[in-house]
Amino acid sequence: MQKLIQHTKPEIMSEFLRRLCIKVSITLCFLLFFQLVNAQYNFTDLDKKLQQYQRQLGGNVVTMIYKDDKIVYSKSLGDFNSNTQVPIASCSKWLTAALVMTFVDEGKLSLDDYVSKYLPIFTDYGKGYITIRQCLSHLTGIQGDKPLIGILKMSKYNSLEEEVNAFASKYEIDVNPGQEFWYGNIGLNTAGRVLEVISKKPFDRLMQDRIFRPLEMKNSTFASEKAVNPSGGAKSTATDYMNFLTMILNKGTLNGKKILSEQSVELMQQSQTNGIKVKYAPDVAQGYNYAFGEWVLETDANGKSTCVASPGLFGTWPFVDIKRNYACIFFVKNLLREERKEIYADLKKTIDEELKSEVSN
Repeated sequence: MQKLIQHTKPEIMSEFLRRLCIKVSITLCFLLFFQLVNAQYNFTDLDKKLQQYQRQLGGNVVTMIYKDDKIVYSKSLGDFNSNTQVPIASCSKWLTAALVMTFVDEGKLSLDDYVSKYLPIFTDYGKGYITIRQCLSHLTGIQGDKPLIGILKMSKYNSLEEEVNAFASKYEIDVNPGQEFWYGNIGLNTAGRVLEVISKKPFDRLMQDRIFRPLEMKNSTFASEKAVNPSGGAKSTATDYMNFLTMILNKGTLNGKKILSEQSVELMQQSQTNGIKVKYAPDVAQGYNYAFGEWVLETDANGKSTCVASPGLFGTWPFVDIKRNYACIFFVKNLLREERKEIYADLKKTIDEELKSEVSN
């Protein structure tokens, strides 16, 4: 018996070493492949620019870029990382517009439905002809509050229903719907309330069920102790919001899950304000047209949107470059001042040039 054991031990050891060598070889090949994939893009200039602008962006900055079905760049500066949760202000509008479009996809809502169909109080106060489409594009004709004032006023409402009823009964309608653009909370919050009426569920629950959970946005929420704010009340992380941007870039799909139809994603990106008088727009968005919950940054020769974004008052700037086929987010928490527009434009130009350089190489 002892001889048999002695005889078989070298064979067992040899087989063990052979398997170990195979595993090591596979691991080394995988690491080499992974290294090559991640070395595909060289963002040296972007690194330098982010260091240059770090103080102006508030010190804490997370930048992520998604392209070619993967994250090709992720950098954290200061005390933020990709899983840091902060309020994202008007970046919420893009999420809310997407939620509305899930109801459109299901045939439960039409963009040309009058709000008064679901909220009769609007008819009672001479606002019965505002459509869902106009709500999503800030064309209700109701003069609202500028963002900071709107945020402060939100604290006095106990529910979204109470706030939207106030829009109908206490706010003046200056012009017919569709004639003037006034950027604020009225349109998107009204649309959010319509969804509550249709579904008989609170807005934050709908967002969890239809957007956050399917997109694996585990650290995102609209929950609030006071009235939920569809226009600016979300908290999220760079990682979570990038999942949303990836879905938009992939025409409504993430990891094989269909969240929105391709038609709805395309509709969301179509400018609604060409030739419309701008009564109020934030400084950082001057000169841009507006679609559904998002600004149109660039168009092609036919006027079709090729880059869209939804910057927030607290500085976060997410965008999807349809033409160059990538998504990016600059995630910060610091009031969005006018000069940020130029900073983000410069950073985007740097990204475009570095991506173009790699393609040509």
